[in-house]
Amino acid sequence: MPTVINPASATHAPAPAAPHSASPHAGNALIKPGYDPRLTNEDLAPLKNQTWGQYNIFAFWMSDVHSVGGYVTAGSLFALGLSSWHVLAALLIGIVIVQFFCNLVAKPSQVTGVPYPVICRASFGVLGANIPAIIRGLIAVAWYGIQTYLASSAFMILALHFYPSLDAYADVTQHGFVGLSTLGWVSFMVMWVLQALVFWHGMEAIRRFIDWAGPGVYVVMAILCGWLVWKAGWKNIDLNLGGVRFQGWDAVPVMLSAIALVVSYFSGPMLNFGDFSRYGKSFDAVKKGNFWGLPVNFVFFSLLTVITTAATLPVFGELITDPVHTVGRIDSTTAVVLGALTFMIATVGINIVANFVSPAFDFSNVAPQHISWRTGGMIAAVGSIFITPWNLYNNPEVIHYTLDILGSFIGPLFGILIADYYFVRRQQVVVDDLYTMSTQGRYWYQGGYNRSAVMTMVPAALVPILCVIVPSWRGVASYAWFIGMGLGLVIYLALNRKKN
Repeated sequence: MPTVINPASATHAPAPAAPHSASPHAGNALIKPGYDPRLTNEDLAPLKNQTWGQYNIFAFWMSDVHSVGGYVTAGSLFALGLSSWHVLAALLIGIVIVQFFCNLVAKPSQVTGVPYPVICRASFGVLGANIPAIIRGLIAVAWYGIQTYLASSAFMILALHFYPSLDAYADVTQHGFVGLSTLGWVSFMVMWVLQALVFWHGMEAIRRFIDWAGPGVYVVMAILCGWLVWKAGWKNIDLNLGGVRFQGWDAVPVMLSAIALVVSYFSGPMLNFGDFSRYGKSFDAVKKGNFWGLPVNFVFFSLLTVITTAATLPVFGELITDPVHTVGRIDSTTAVVLGALTFMIATVGINIVANFVSPAFDFSNVAPQHISWRTGGMIAAVGSIFITPWNLYNNPEVIHYTLDILGSFIGPLFGILIADYYFVRRQQVVVDDLYTMSTQGRYWYQGGYNRSAVMTMVPAALVPILCVIVPSWRGVASYAWFIGMGLGLVIYLALNRKKN
């Protein structure tokens, strides 16, 4: 049974509370007199009340799954040359692995009520935790920009449907700046502002948004799927997209790659899932939400996706894997409006939960008294513009190297966190010591840094990076997350056993 120890910390200097108006967590933050201001604000402090039930966690995963990226990823698995049954088996195995690891990473934050960067202080040190925080924050910035760009594509389709005269402004060669057309810029900034407005109102506003957005997307996707099946005729739909090329034992390596792809796709939100599980009423509620939101929801969404994708071939004469383009081909104003709005909402949902909340906590952790949760999120939002995500997304080689190299750090960070909490600390966390700069604090280590964790990161991240950049190693690049996680866990445990 895990224990959370909260000893009195009155011997340390009192920390001034952040202004209540500056934080959406004001009133729900448990800041004790001994908490050091260099480590504390109302957003990073433990929660007084944890109110999210299993439906809220389920809705979180619905928002994370129901996106253009999720749609394309699920559809791409069915185009690997496997039979549909092999793909479904790979999807189910992959998502069950994700569920298992999400339950592991959820527990320390749910039990303590603290976000991901704060729980990392136990393994990396109270100052060393900025290493995993910044790494996760940078990955989120890149993906935030890309997802905003994908959402803006749906907005452009909507704009051009009603105002065809804007077509010239959608051409980057005629009216463009830094690789994006004028209409593209307008669409991108509209989506950028809408997401910022939802985020600015705090976690409760985000919870309310994802509570209805996920189910709403399902309804519209089911209508789109039903209409395409009706137009195509069920007998004309082949779920084996691209045909079956691998059977028997030949299918096993491809299935393993598909399983690894599913885990890698969810690796980002899986790493910082503690940012959300901290709001859970109980660990049991979080586990139930994960069950309904991951294996059940993801497999059903994947089936809906592949049926919709397969139906585009007989209906439009070509296989369309992007749902935004599918909607754009429908000769109905109502369908275009409903479809475009749906995929805009879906992408906003995943962007906020996966790529806005994380850097908000991560960047706030760097300088709690100067960077609030809202400020941290806006740093990520502004940064996402300057990386020009449309250029990143439209260049497969650049996006491959940029995101895969950044992603090579996710596995080791996960391995270290799990090894520290479950094996080194035996699920015991002294919450108050996560907020003290005292040299007597359990997580001060040496100058605020745990050298074992920092030393583990070097080889554990280097090997996955080599898998990405060395041509002869690329055969195992799909398993970079598993390799990094395994190395992180084993090396960290070995260093701690040697130290003890």
